[in-house]
Amino acid sequence: MDLFEYQARDLFAKHGVPVLAGEVIDTPEAAREATERLGGKSVVKAQVKVGGRGKAGGVKLAATPDEAVARATDILGMDIKGHTVHKVMIAELSPEIEAEYYVSYLLDRTNRTFLAMASVQGGMDIEEVAEKTPEALAKVPVNAVDGVDIVKAREIVAQAKFPADVAEGVAEALVTLWDTFVAEDALLVEVNPLVKTKDGRILALDGKVSLDENADFRQPEHEALEDKAAANPLEAAAKAKNLNYVKLDGEVGIIGNGAGLVMSTLDVVAYAGENHGNVKPANFLDIGGGASAEVMANGLEIILGDPDVKSVFVNVFGGITACDEVANGIVQALELLKSKGEEVTKPLVVRLDGNNAELGRKILSDANHPLVQRVDTMDGAADKAAELAAAAK
Repeated sequence: MDLFEYQARDLFAKHGVPVLAGEVIDTPEAAREATERLGGKSVVKAQVKVGGRGKAGGVKLAATPDEAVARATDILGMDIKGHTVHKVMIAELSPEIEAEYYVSYLLDRTNRTFLAMASVQGGMDIEEVAEKTPEALAKVPVNAVDGVDIVKAREIVAQAKFPADVAEGVAEALVTLWDTFVAEDALLVEVNPLVKTKDGRILALDGKVSLDENADFRQPEHEALEDKAAANPLEAAAKAKNLNYVKLDGEVGIIGNGAGLVMSTLDVVAYAGENHGNVKPANFLDIGGGASAEVMANGLEIILGDPDVKSVFVNVFGGITACDEVANGIVQALELLKSKGEEVTKPLVVRLDGNNAELGRKILSDANHPLVQRVDTMDGAADKAAELAAAAK
């Protein structure tokens, strides 16, 4: 889950990362009051989860409360790379800046470790720095057990070649930033820029945080950070039912057990769709290992609630979960949806393989539901689902 800048700032402050004061508002008039509380001057910053706000005109200085109102009026409602600005942060005006730096921690999936990155060339163009002068961006692996104490932080500072007069201040900021990263179960924490001011302070002026949603069970306070207004309603409903669902832009609904199988199913359906009007997968939905009637009903309810879906492909390889249990779950799910007034009207193509596949297929055949078609191969089932979706477009 990516956070807005103001949310990242609040987490930084919570863990001791040096930040300036600020508050988020959603009306121009509120910008006046917030600026007055900050002493009459402020920076008005668009709150969108995308980079390039400054270049797009989404960050403006306000020398007076009236000017803050005008700046907020300009920025609220602005479109920045397809993201509409609904909130702005009214931030304390920074003291004069002498230098801008970049620091971050992230999960390095390729090398299965954590990675610290730092550069003395921070600011809006860090992406360009990374591309054109990669040697200017220090990358230091971080052991998950040892973490980042002041000694490790000094190592990062040394590799990034920070000037001696800021080295200790940056190292201290790196320690508190690591505390944020670990305590909040983050996948990414980034400060750009981390600045040195004329009066010698080290401050985090802008930041990004991406939280690991798999840790939500031990981070209940993170629920308040979700941007529910911007969430896809189907994804929100699926999350409420503990389903691993991602909305895509196709017409064939996908249900599978296991992320690997579902990913393979997406590929097979996309390939089959090339011969049937270029239909594509409509979603990713992994029901996991326990395909009970309730879980299957929840999955079908989510997918059938998508008006873009024209057919559904249920692809299950029985392992720990036997195919007869899955088949019974499908039959009971259809009955359960009907009893709730949500009778299925779109065709389902079901492919069962693996543990008790023959028994599962027999259960589906005996049920003889008019909208359920059983196809015994993955390629054949994908082709049939694509064909049915194309016919219904």
